[in-house]
Formats: sequence, C-alpha cells, structure tokens
Amino acid sequence: DFCLSRGLGDVYKRQGDIMRHRLYYFLPDINSARRAFDNMLLSRIEQKHVSFISGATPLPPDLPEASFLVKTDVLHGAAAGMIIGAILGAAFGALLINYYEVGPATVLVTTLMGLLFGGWASSMAAAAMPNSQLKKFTPELERGKILMIAHIPSRRVAEIEKMLAERHPEIRFSGEEPHIPVFP
Repeated sequence: DFCLSRGLGDVYKRQGDIMRHRLYYFLPDINSARRAFDNMLLSRIEQKHVSFISGATPLPPDLPEASFLVKTDVLHGAAAGMIIGAILGAAFGALLINYYEVGPATVLVTTLMGLLFGGWASSMAAAAMPNSQLKKFTPELERGKILMIAHIPSRRVAEIEKMLAERHPEIRFSGEEPHIPVFP
C-alpha cells in the first residue's frame, strides 16, 4: 500500500521491519536483566520481541520467558519432516500409479499427505528436544547467567547494540542470527 504523498522513504522504512536479527546477550543476574529489558522497552522494542532464558534460577513474572518454539527444535523438526514426508509421499504415489490403475492426482494427494504427516510426526519428536542452536549457551546458563534473546529490526541492530554497550557494561554479547522472518 504505497502512497505517493509519503514517498519512497516509508516503503524502505517498512522493509527494514520485515526481517529481524536475533541477538543473544548474557546478563549476570535478575536485576541486570530487568534493567536491560526496561531499556529495550524504552528503545521501542516491543515486549513480544524480547525474551529470557535462565538455567539455574526461575525467572520472575515480570521478565518474559522464551517461548516453546524458541526453546525446542519444533520448527526445525517440522521443516525436516515436511521435506522428507513430501519426498516419500511422492515416491509412494509414483509406485501406486505404476502398480495400480489410479489417476495422476494420486501423486499430489500422497505428496500432500506425506508432507502433513512428516511435519506433524517430526515436530512431535522435536518438541522433546532442546533447541540445537541454544546448546552453545548451556554452560553459561548452568553457571547462573541469564540469556536475553531480542528480535531486532535489521535497520536498528547497530543502534540497539550501541545502546546496550553504553548502558550495560556488565552485559556480554553472545551471538546473532540474521534474517529471522517476521511472523504475524
């Protein structure tokens, strides 16, 4: 929805919000986590885009805990299962066409069934496994540190990193995942 009176600036500004970077920071304690969270909110990063994981102590209710999707490998498992399920479904459909007198739509139906079943079965198995991308943070979490995960618009990453470095010398940057798509 482009309006000529607003110009291209608004279009480019909105494109910067389409992709986000996932930034990881280690904080030494709950008080530091609260201050960092407050600064993120004051910097206009919405609460839904900041979450915390604690290994040793439970998080207080005022700090948002990372969601089930972030803590587990559900999304990765579902994607892998869908790919494998679709391939197996297509192969099964091709076998059915060769050995039985069924129409070519059979391949489409079996591929779709394989895709759905593979995604469901794999996501159920992956739900019991911790997120493989968070394994590298386990030693620090076991020592009582708190991991802050922030999903920052691409155009604001440098600004947020600078703000956190200036206001929180105790914070330790621990990594970044670029190009996390925004989900509705």
